[in-house]
Amino acid sequence: MGSGDHPARRNERRWAPRYSFRADLEIEWGSAVLRGSTRDISTSGMFIEAADPLWVGAGFTARLTLPHPVRLNCFVKRVEPGLGMGVTVAVSETESQKHFEDLLSSLTNTGS
Repeated sequence: MGSGDHPARRNERRWAPRYSFRADLEIEWGSAVLRGSTRDISTSGMFIEAADPLWVGAGFTARLTLPHPVRLNCFVKRVEPGLGMGVTVAVSETESQKHFEDLLSSLTNTGS
């Protein structure tokens, strides 16, 4: 089955482990505020479930609704119509960076 495993390798481009994680979030896109929720998260990205996802290449700020809110700069990398979008994330604020690292550390330690 030599060539049978190539498509799986091609589709799996992530370098950071993803963790199942559910949280509500607000998407700040221009003057609009949209709502969604996370399905999974990693140090470099997450999947956002949203009825009306943005398009590939769109940039926005997401605010995870947690006891210590985390603001993330996001760019849409892939869209699953009717389900949501996979995005890359970057943390620009020092306080959000610490809360984001704490969140990922807690997910790593629980084995989620």
